[in-house]
Amino acid sequence: MEQYLSPGLIISLILVAIGIFIIAKGLVIVRQSEVMVIERLGSFNRILESGVNIIIPFVERPRAISMLRYVRMGEDYHPVMSDEIRIDRRETVMDFPGQPVVTTDNVTVKINGALYYQIIDPRRAVYEVANMSQAVEVLAKTTLRSVVGKMELDKLFESRSEVNNAIQAEMEEAASKWGVKLTRVEVQDISMPEEVEEAMRLQMAAERKRRATVTEAEGEKSAAIAKAQGQRESAILNAQGDKESAILRAQGEQESIRLVLSAMGDSEDNKQTVIGYLLGQSYIKVLPNMAKDGERVFVPYESSALLGSMGMFRELAGSPEDTVRQHLQRDGLRGGLVGAAGNS
Repeated sequence: MEQYLSPGLIISLILVAIGIFIIAKGLVIVRQSEVMVIERLGSFNRILESGVNIIIPFVERPRAISMLRYVRMGEDYHPVMSDEIRIDRRETVMDFPGQPVVTTDNVTVKINGALYYQIIDPRRAVYEVANMSQAVEVLAKTTLRSVVGKMELDKLFESRSEVNNAIQAEMEEAASKWGVKLTRVEVQDISMPEEVEEAMRLQMAAERKRRATVTEAEGEKSAAIAKAQGQRESAILNAQGDKESAILRAQGEQESIRLVLSAMGDSEDNKQTVIGYLLGQSYIKVLPNMAKDGERVFVPYESSALLGSMGMFRELAGSPEDTVRQHLQRDGLRGGLVGAAGNS
């Protein structure tokens, strides 16, 4: 016996199928770090956060956002445009192609930069700007030209961090209107014309040579100063040694005179005798050196009297006259005693 489906059962099955379809279309699962902008009949309604969400099919629909990305193939960058209904709230890097920039000293360089940004307000990113990623890219390029155009080439290489901070500071206000937060900007590479690069190499070599010359001159200066200081200290030490030696000799002579006087007595005649003895000793020491410089030696008349006064000290100091005679005979000198004028 054949069984036929009743119209009521068919309608029920149809309604069940429609309900399953509606549930399938209205059930939306949003992944972590993603959001969806939902419009109801063409107007903004709400933002779906991560998790399980339900929307009304055909009445509510997600709004897509246009994103421009670059795909690097070798040395070339190829732009890729896409419409995405799931908005990624993670930090995103935009590596855009190198841009020609003219510095303040009229040198054209090509700068390749990278931009790190994050969507913090999806509603503004969708409704405040037509193409958020392209707008951020153009803003980064124009700001880069503006900042680098105020700097010289040498300053540009020395101050990459300053360039990054300046670009980020100028872009933050405009980007915040689009619901975008700029985390950092990096200047990756700076390319220059070959003639400029060659000139910089020559300049660098000349600068290194100059530094080497200055360092060598400073070393020679330090060595000369150290040598002069050493000579000065040596002279001071020698002078101090001579001073102490003279003092010690004077003290020794003083002690010897005191001992002689104490042995002979401290009368006036004894003092004169001791003085004559000391002067005679000085003459004896000088005579050999005087004899070396010539054939004749002229001895003052007073020295004969001084030599005569030394006879009393023969037992203590030997014979001074014999000592002088031996020196004169050894050097083969023809000397004589010449009296003073008027006493011959």
